[in-house]
Amino acid sequence: MLEKIEKFIGRIVDAMGIVLAIALLLMVLNVAFDVMMRYLFRASSVGMQELEWHLFTIVILFGVGYALKHEAHVRVDFLYDRMRPKTKALINIFGTLLFLMPLSLLILFGSVDFVYDAYSMNEISEDPGGLPYRWIIKSMIPVSFVFLLLSATGYVLQNINNFRRG
Repeated sequence: MLEKIEKFIGRIVDAMGIVLAIALLLMVLNVAFDVMMRYLFRASSVGMQELEWHLFTIVILFGVGYALKHEAHVRVDFLYDRMRPKTKALINIFGTLLFLMPLSLLILFGSVDFVYDAYSMNEISEDPGGLPYRWIIKSMIPVSFVFLLLSATGYVLQNINNFRRG
């Protein structure tokens, strides 16, 4: 049962990885277009520049959950690599439950009012020609931490299964 849930969560995380790859490609194209317009035609758009950091924000915020699933996160490898598989699984389980999940919940619940304030005042860019609806990009903070919690749940289940096998 745990393996089925882990695989289901893994498919969701991998699907988000595809979305992130598309967002990264769009960001690269946006930056290339903006640079070309700026240096070849002496024309620049504040909205295009803001779209760059909006896409970058999405890639970074959601990329953390994707990196967790694929073990691409930061750890002290020279110690961790020498440990037995059961020890590694225990470290991953307790580290996720004691550190990652509480911090994710703190940021998730702490960011809801931040997003609500931006939504209620219909916050827009302060720059002329900037993007409207600033609350949309700000809403990615709690949404991405929900995604991180989902990814962390899958990671814990994966390590429980590894512990049982190991």
